[in-house]
Amino acid sequence: MGKKIPLYDLHSQLGATFGEFAGWTVPMYYTSALEEHVAVRKSAGLFDISHMGRLRIKGPDSLELLERLFTKRLGKTKVGFMSGPTLALNEYARVKDDEMFYRLSDNEWLVVPNAAVTEHMREYMKSKAREYGLQVEVEDLTGEYSLLALQGPRAEEVLGKLAGSDVTGLKPLEFATNVRIGGAEVYVASRSGWTGEDGFEFWARHSEAAKLVKELIEAGAKPVGIASRDSLRIEVGFVLGGNEYGEDPVKYPCALSLRYGLGAIDWKKTGYVGEPTLRACRREGVRWIRVGLVMKKKHARFIPRTGYLVKVEDQVVGWVTSGTFSPIIERGIGQAYIDTRYAILGEPVTVEKPDGRRSGEAKIRDFPLIPR
Repeated sequence: MGKKIPLYDLHSQLGATFGEFAGWTVPMYYTSALEEHVAVRKSAGLFDISHMGRLRIKGPDSLELLERLFTKRLGKTKVGFMSGPTLALNEYARVKDDEMFYRLSDNEWLVVPNAAVTEHMREYMKSKAREYGLQVEVEDLTGEYSLLALQGPRAEEVLGKLAGSDVTGLKPLEFATNVRIGGAEVYVASRSGWTGEDGFEFWARHSEAAKLVKELIEAGAKPVGIASRDSLRIEVGFVLGGNEYGEDPVKYPCALSLRYGLGAIDWKKTGYVGEPTLRACRREGVRWIRVGLVMKKKHARFIPRTGYLVKVEDQVVGWVTSGTFSPIIERGIGQAYIDTRYAILGEPVTVEKPDGRRSGEAKIRDFPLIPR
């Protein structure tokens, strides 16, 4: 069993079924993944995402370090706002991690690395600060704060029963610090999330987070687990490390193939790790490109699983990176890398299990894969 999230006992009392993700024991679901998925799309769901990392980066050279390591110009971010997603690349222009940054002041930032690479990114930033001779402190706050996410079209309504306009009135990617929400003291409250819905995320010390969980549920939020978080992100085209990206240049295409969007790469920026290879990819073009797949009606229940092959006229032209069943459009859906010569939106393809025993017909689609 992996490391338990701090509020494990509370989630157990709430009826969670647990599983392991990125070395952590986390709530996978409380009722069913499909029911919780719909709750986030139609109402408001509450995730405990404390398996993810929490780092504080501070010091007079903190911005310089971040500008050298990430693909977005973080210096343009205003104090009190988040910036991202932005990519940390290796020398092969493959992605170490995609991260969001909170600018607390000119010399202090918060960042949430993905769970599987928290320790790696912490030590990477420290080592690069030493290599560049920069005055930067990287502090790991993962053990001090729980991380919660309230997501869905009713998120503001639910939160409004506990908080004032200083929180509910936040703009997208704006955050407030040291605020009271109901009976809980919250270190950071931001208007952000990873589901494609409106929502808020909260950093709070564990005892305060437990209060907040209970009060948000009483206010109308439904507790939801990591299983639905995965299906939600696939619907809207968000990526996951180990599936859509990673550092291995043999297994994963150049970062450009992600088609990440939201300005994750600023082409006016220079001098960051991986930039020369990334620009070479841009000049030469990429062979693989990330697209969406939606199963045809007659194969609606077929789920394109990770590693399944994508074929055109019996020729393998790509592979599935993530797949799930979408309760919103009632079809199997997926993300895949497809050879750019065949990546034509609307074109039919065959999705096939590697052993050839199962297959289904799909169409290539752009993201999001559900109506927005």
